[in-house]
Amino acid sequence: MGIVNYNQHGIISGFLSSVEKYPDRQALDVESNVLTYKELSNIALNITDVITKFNSSSDFVSLLAYRSVTAFSGILGILASGKGYVPLNPGFPIERIYNQLELSKSDILIVGRECLDVFVSLLNKIERPLKIILPDRDALIDNEILKLSQQHEIYFLDKIVDINPDNILQNINLDSSAYLLFTSGSTGIPKGVAVSHSNVKSFVDYICNNYTLKQTDRFSQTADINFDLSVLEIFPCWEVGGCLCCLPKEIVMAPARYIRDKELTVWVSVPSVGIFMSKMRLLKPDAFPGLRYCMFCGEALLQDTAEKWSLAAPNSVIVNLYGPTEATVAITQYNWNEESSNKCSNGIVPIGWTFSSQQTCIVDEKLNVLKGGESGELCLSGTQLTKGYFNNIEKTLSQFIKIPEYGDKIWYRTGDLVYQESDGCMHYLGRIDNQVQVLGYRVELQEIDNILRKITGTELAVSIPWPIENGVAQGITAFICGGDIIRKNEIISHCEKVLPSYMIPREIFFIDNMPVNANGKIDRLELTKIINGEA
Repeated sequence: MGIVNYNQHGIISGFLSSVEKYPDRQALDVESNVLTYKELSNIALNITDVITKFNSSSDFVSLLAYRSVTAFSGILGILASGKGYVPLNPGFPIERIYNQLELSKSDILIVGRECLDVFVSLLNKIERPLKIILPDRDALIDNEILKLSQQHEIYFLDKIVDINPDNILQNINLDSSAYLLFTSGSTGIPKGVAVSHSNVKSFVDYICNNYTLKQTDRFSQTADINFDLSVLEIFPCWEVGGCLCCLPKEIVMAPARYIRDKELTVWVSVPSVGIFMSKMRLLKPDAFPGLRYCMFCGEALLQDTAEKWSLAAPNSVIVNLYGPTEATVAITQYNWNEESSNKCSNGIVPIGWTFSSQQTCIVDEKLNVLKGGESGELCLSGTQLTKGYFNNIEKTLSQFIKIPEYGDKIWYRTGDLVYQESDGCMHYLGRIDNQVQVLGYRVELQEIDNILRKITGTELAVSIPWPIENGVAQGITAFICGGDIIRKNEIISHCEKVLPSYMIPREIFFIDNMPVNANGKIDRLELTKIINGEA
């Protein structure tokens, strides 16, 4: 097979090129398994072979796997088949996993052996026939899955055989979807964002060209694959021929020893990891001399965290990246330097400058473009911008808009309030609505409020991001006014059935009156005073 290119096989071309250049280099280190590029490619192409034999009509293949060889080979195998992957998080409630599977309309499901218990529960809900790929028969400790799977077509990946990639690789239209991720939805139904090969190609090209990543680099992999931060970890690594080192879940928040033991050179995570490590006193000066890049994305990066990381990893470039899923992972950057402390606003590192290949602008409520120094809503455009929300025209039209000054160009309204200095450097000021970041995950408070209203039978149910530690939301606190008499633990129990753990209220207050501001809107600032005992 000759050197592959994006025009042939989409975003997987970088990996395929690395297989050809570095077949014996380490590509993946996960679950005590270390696979070379050739070994990982063989497993992935065997999955591709099965998918193509199924002759599915869907554009997507769902993947229920977690920090395993199946998870990463599944992503590659799906992409090589010409379809987009839909990562399902086994840690989510079954109802949410089921809803995402149904919304994707995928009829092929790949299941990792680490998710078999969740898979059994999922099978009890699925009514339509699926084509299911399981790693091997030995993973089944009993026949329960086989009994539940009688209406489905199952293929066991018992034996990995050599496959000529030229015989099965599919030519890919760059406008087709590489993956489908779901974000929090205000109606309680997750919003799907389909990201094209072209979108991901633009992002990966920029990251690889802007930073001196190379085949000797060893990348961290901290994010769950249903979180688009994982795209920043996975594809640039395999594009340059590096090794992807997937951290066990239990050490993601305290990875100091892992960084040293695995000799990582590129670190990627949400800033909360840095905050936690600082609390644990793991960011000692010169703790990580081997790190070359430390990239943070997903929530605001605190000045204190950046300063401590720069001391702990003195040979690295500290990078603050900003961007929503709708614009493919990140679209602005700020590289920390000796003068950065003077650039920070309210203890927050700037989100910096727009990628040279993309566009941003700041607008007021009437979509008038603002000049530098004025605060307003950040809007995004360019080749990383997705086409909208999957099968949701109404929501797409409300968020993907035209700005009069720019004619027919489509822009995405982020809902983020920013201001821009005269040199173009942008500062994040917060949200203009009730969408927040909790532990790096994007959350719409309306979704939680909607669940609480249904449980308690009152319209006065409000959630806020709390507690806040060092400017970063660590969880959710809820307030209930009126409604049915119901115990706190019962409310939380109901929430556990339909919400991910990071969206479940940690604390619930029952109040007699809901505070409102001068505009008649619920005053969330007053609610925080209740928590602090000030009201």
